[in-house]
Amino acid sequence: MPEIQPFRAIRYNPETAGDAAKLICPPYDVISSELQQQLNDSSPFNAVRLELPVEADPYAASAGRLHDWLQNGELLRDTEPALYPYSQTFTDQAGNTHNRCGFFAAMRLHEFAERKVLPHERTLSGPKADRLNLFRKTRTNISSIFGLYADDEGEADRIVSTYTDANEPLVDAVFQGVRNRLWRIVDPELVAGIQQALVQRTVYIADGHHRYETGLNYRRERAEENPEHSGNEPYNFILVYLNNIYDKGLVVFPIHRLVHSLEDFDASRLRERLEEHFAVTELDGRAELKAYLEAASSSYAYGVVSEGSVLGITLKSDPAGMLDSGIAPALQQLGLVVLHEVVLNRLLGIGQEAMAKQTNLVYVKDDGDVFDAVASGRVQAGFVVKPATVGQVLAVSESGGVMPQKSTFFYPKIMTGLVFNPLD
Repeated sequence: MPEIQPFRAIRYNPETAGDAAKLICPPYDVISSELQQQLNDSSPFNAVRLELPVEADPYAASAGRLHDWLQNGELLRDTEPALYPYSQTFTDQAGNTHNRCGFFAAMRLHEFAERKVLPHERTLSGPKADRLNLFRKTRTNISSIFGLYADDEGEADRIVSTYTDANEPLVDAVFQGVRNRLWRIVDPELVAGIQQALVQRTVYIADGHHRYETGLNYRRERAEENPEHSGNEPYNFILVYLNNIYDKGLVVFPIHRLVHSLEDFDASRLRERLEEHFAVTELDGRAELKAYLEAASSSYAYGVVSEGSVLGITLKSDPAGMLDSGIAPALQQLGLVVLHEVVLNRLLGIGQEAMAKQTNLVYVKDDGDVFDAVASGRVQAGFVVKPATVGQVLAVSESGGVMPQKSTFFYPKIMTGLVFNPLD
């Protein structure tokens, strides 16, 4: 694993900033304009005012607030370096309760070619330029990346859980039904034990690819302008939340596809073409589709929802013969790769650029939204997919490949506003 260090976090002062539930927010890339307004209204100190300000110059606004809140006491800087255990407890749609436990640390930045930190998504220039401007102005990691590591023995988890079981959290806040709790470990022996347990582990980025690459770009800038650059300055590290893939609370949800604005779209013609490659089963609504996908052992099983029709489809043969030979074996194992390459591209004519720009494709996280969108006529068809597994994500990362856009939704998102990491 890349070097991880305890750090002196900037945190909210509960005595002056108020209720933590009104201060935290999701990361910038999942905040709609409506949610942004709600968060702004919840508190004058909500973290969205640092993460995604509404001002014409959001970067200067964020930097100014960060300075003012530190000066006025709404934010405090911890006096001792620490690791910060963080748990999120939630109930899924089926009524099952999950508790995901990890910790915040400062992690040394490495180029992907060094293979200490591995991605699974392709990044876009726009979000990286946006985040780089925020880094430059605030000189602070406002939000964290989400990293995974594999430790089947769970040694670091035991150290963390022993501490959290015996101590009250610093923060205990419920946001959108998710309970968020934060602790602080300053004991050098415990910190060293966690570091040692993870020293040989690779980190796989689950979420925050744009922020990680921005951290690399920011490090290059700071190093070039610093004649005494040593490699140990805070800007050589990035705020990370680390979670063991063997944590029973780690959940990956699917992201479904909605097709719209296709010329001459014909649902019956699509079915005919699907039958060339897939076993097609007629289903009676959402409940039957859910049962169909849960029972399917194949990764290449999908739901197809169009006006007056719900189909379950499963690929008839090995996908290798249907995919471009340049697609790595790890990617061929992904149901979304077959859906994108065979169904969306080949059968419906939606190219990669149209997918990226959402010209003919949009993404939703709830299968109920698929049925609603089709019923309302807003879209022509919806494709309900199974979630990728954590093992598949790691396999793609190890192969050097990237998954299709919007392949994974690690739920819940890591909240912004629990800890901030100064880069000076």
